[in-house]
Amino acid sequence: MTLMMEPVMSTTDSADLPVIELVHPMPGFPDRSRFALVSLDEDGVLCALRSLEEPDLRFLVVPPGPFFPDYAPEVDDSVVSDLGIDSADDALVLLVLRAGTSLAETTANLLAPVVVNRRTRRAAQVILDDPSLSVSAPLVA
Repeated sequence: MTLMMEPVMSTTDSADLPVIELVHPMPGFPDRSRFALVSLDEDGVLCALRSLEEPDLRFLVVPPGPFFPDYAPEVDDSVVSDLGIDSADDALVLLVLRAGTSLAETTANLLAPVVVNRRTRRAAQVILDDPSLSVSAPLVA
């Protein structure tokens, strides 16, 4: 299934934070599966996946559209099944960032996006089978 990119769920009220349940933990964090998706800017572009089990653990994420408009990951059917995604409209795709000292030095992992089922809020970081995708693509040219 090819997934489309949509704006991130945006919220400023902590009581309404979307709780994301990872069906498979992020690599290196086997005991962390519950995260809150927190908008860090008023446009809902820059967000953090903040661990609910370990509050100091967070991953900066962005939807690919504003930075990589042609990005259309092909996700394996087993992932679609694991997340219970019935249509591409159910999916929210997020790219994990490696923050640099400036925006020009910040990179995005295009090879391993986080895919979230908008309805169930089940998610997984997916390693794509596309050797042309970079794990450290510059966020801005």
